[in-house]
Amino acid sequence: MFHWFRKTRRKFARAIRARFDSAVTTDSNARHWANADGLSPDASMSPAVRRILRNRTRYEVANNSYAQGIVLTLANDMIGTGPRLQMLTDNPEANKRIEEEWRTWSRAINLGAKLRTLRMARAVSGEGFAILTTNPRDQTDIALDLRLIEADRVTTPTLNALDPNAIDGIRFDSNGNPVEYDMLQYHPGDTSSIGLGTEFDSIPADSMIHYYRTDRPEQHRGIPDLTPALPLFSQLRRYTLAVIGAAETAADFAGILYTDSPADGEATSVTPMDSIELEMRSLLTMPEGWKMDQMRAEQPTTTYDMYVRAVLNEIARCLNMPFNVAAGNSSGYNYASGRLDHQTYYKSLRVEQDEFNIRVMDRIHSAFMDEAALVPDLARGLGFFKAWPHVWFYDGVEHVDPLKEANAQAKRLANSTTTLAVEYARQGLDWETQLRQRGKEIELMEELGLPQPTEMQANYDDQLIDDITRQVRQVSEEE
Repeated sequence: MFHWFRKTRRKFARAIRARFDSAVTTDSNARHWANADGLSPDASMSPAVRRILRNRTRYEVANNSYAQGIVLTLANDMIGTGPRLQMLTDNPEANKRIEEEWRTWSRAINLGAKLRTLRMARAVSGEGFAILTTNPRDQTDIALDLRLIEADRVTTPTLNALDPNAIDGIRFDSNGNPVEYDMLQYHPGDTSSIGLGTEFDSIPADSMIHYYRTDRPEQHRGIPDLTPALPLFSQLRRYTLAVIGAAETAADFAGILYTDSPADGEATSVTPMDSIELEMRSLLTMPEGWKMDQMRAEQPTTTYDMYVRAVLNEIARCLNMPFNVAAGNSSGYNYASGRLDHQTYYKSLRVEQDEFNIRVMDRIHSAFMDEAALVPDLARGLGFFKAWPHVWFYDGVEHVDPLKEANAQAKRLANSTTTLAVEYARQGLDWETQLRQRGKEIELMEELGLPQPTEMQANYDDQLIDDITRQVRQVSEEE
């Protein structure tokens, strides 16, 4: 019995033993996995590594039209003209006052442009920093402002590597919450002598907005979104330059003289590598035994466009961006494929917008409400909220087929599978504001004696039916 148990145990032990091919190191894959390491997130994203990635990404974006276009498109699609605020307290009049003041204030500080720059900073520099500061101005009673700073300035020259509650540029409490950010007084890349110092200020975490993408647990700094695509950008530029160089080389020579005669054969002596000046529309005679052949235009190759599309598609994948958006070219798309790619892209943008609201917009709104409480009559009747109820609206996305979308929208509203709030939110609009505006328009149309939209639609439907009936009768008479 005991012998049978030992034999069975060995059998099961062999049966459940597993092996992963990806964990095996061979001569063929050793070089590929040579840079794989077990460093922590903060160690792998050390100050030196982040500095190199920032500099290389900035260089590529500044010199590659595709890279710059992708970054600009991403910021424009995500931020648009800037988020719009809708307050959700029980006081409609106070909500309206706050929303109007927000619009005035955001335009006064050019908030939309600053938020787009913050998004581009994350894509190019890995992280964006903004300080909530005071900047009095005449256009609005709110003195709040958003001051953007580069990631290079957030560093700790005197960092103690043995301090478990501090990394480069950030100090934490015992619970892992940021307490202070160390910011250099001058940019380390400043060419003036004053910028070479290591003096820094400590900014309270309540006044600092830190926006980056968290890819790993316990990660506290960010690297550029374009990091995986940097080698591909350089390969694309090198290939394009090689194609151009080959085409120019071929174009530099009009033709070449060659002979079929053997080395000691009978042919007129010709000076090697000599050049012949040609005249336009002239007829030439070749030396005895020699022939002329014209250089063939073989660049760019037929696979050049295919290669560019493949590389751009791979580059855009790390941003969840479809090829036609990254390339600015939808010539190879049909309606179905274009819409399917856009659905994935805009779903990704909605996820990013939600994170952006938590990390950035809600922080700005909280500081804005603190300032609004100091303005007489502005927040009158709102009471006090620890977290002010509100929602953000971004620019809507235009449908590729407006007629089909309008019909689908009408059906959704008719069968109560959606609401006006949802439908207006798809367009980045506040449904209450739009209904009030629509009510004013209908009231004015009635005052001027203009037909209502329902009447216009009914007249249009009647006219359409009459036209169809007349066409059917005409066909019947002809038959």
